[in-house]
Amino acid sequence: MKNTVEIVETKYFNFAGSPDGMMLESGEKLGPITIAYETYGRLNEDRDNAVMVLHALSGDAHAAGFHKGEKNPGWWNDMIGPGKAFDTEKYFIICSNIIGGCMGSTGPSSLNEKTGRPYGLDFPHITISDMVNAQKYLLDYLGIKKLLSVAGGSMGGMQVLQWVSSYPERILSAIPMATALKHSPQQIALNEVGRQAVMSDPDWRDGNYYGSGQPERGLALARMIGHITYMSDESMENKFSRKLKNGGYNFSFKPEFEVEGYLHHRGDSFVKRFDANSYLYITKALDYFDLSSTDKFLPAGRKIDTRFLVIAFKSDWLYPSYQSREIVRMLKARRLDVTYCEINSTYGHDAFLLEFAEEARLVSHFLNRVYNNAKNK
Repeated sequence: MKNTVEIVETKYFNFAGSPDGMMLESGEKLGPITIAYETYGRLNEDRDNAVMVLHALSGDAHAAGFHKGEKNPGWWNDMIGPGKAFDTEKYFIICSNIIGGCMGSTGPSSLNEKTGRPYGLDFPHITISDMVNAQKYLLDYLGIKKLLSVAGGSMGGMQVLQWVSSYPERILSAIPMATALKHSPQQIALNEVGRQAVMSDPDWRDGNYYGSGQPERGLALARMIGHITYMSDESMENKFSRKLKNGGYNFSFKPEFEVEGYLHHRGDSFVKRFDANSYLYITKALDYFDLSSTDKFLPAGRKIDTRFLVIAFKSDWLYPSYQSREIVRMLKARRLDVTYCEINSTYGHDAFLLEFAEEARLVSHFLNRVYNNAKNK
């Protein structure tokens, strides 16, 4: 396909070997660390066309193109490629799997060198800041001193904000979508229910299930809860309404409504590709995230020239638009260059993965402006 990144391979970067490791926000050290990552397009001679794309909770490094022998493209394939929003004929796109994950980067299911067994709950707690610090090691390895942009939605948006907070001198522009400066009590509560669903499954075995099979029922239930929050009332009505799978009531507790079947399918699919302990660690990292004070996010006296495009979606009730507007207010208080767009979508939180036409228009224009301004300096 002409405008599609074609066959891609996941690469691996190893760092923070013993005995040094990488210092975490918790005060513990983690190492050695492997980061799985993919790149699309080419890094130019000036090394100033790099864009880092950051994934959400269940995402991975495979953001675009196809892996050999697989039919499904990367999770943001409609946004990354020749002539697309993240134009691979102009930009060099990087996407890495976060630490704490289970898609090639070091996480709870990885081998602990000290014990010769998977970490399980011996894996240290990680934060969004730790994820970004690990990505900074990757950038150093790739020889990229400054990013043209960082972009991502949901947890990816939190990483965008953390990049600006931790390394503003390395970021020309930032595109946080459907995200927040901190989790509200409701968001924390929803994550806790998901964690309890996992930990209440007898097969969880206090996190020591490797070799015996993971807690599939608990993890599937957590994912079902999550999917309800990713959609909106209107999108569920449009997609399912009260349609029945077999045309009539079964008068049983087996799934009868199409929406029930959808949730079970989503849950069953998730357990085949995701690690339960990673789910626990990542959701906790989301809850720990808090850049809601100016001192944390944009401390006075620190030079920040980053330009922002903040995108929200009207039907998103998991990360409602008021949280994006809080980001904008804080940026404007620092007199930073910020554009805010609220897309009128019915898809709920999932909109950042579905509203490609409007997103592409906004992102393309914004990146072109940032790129051209940088070249003209």
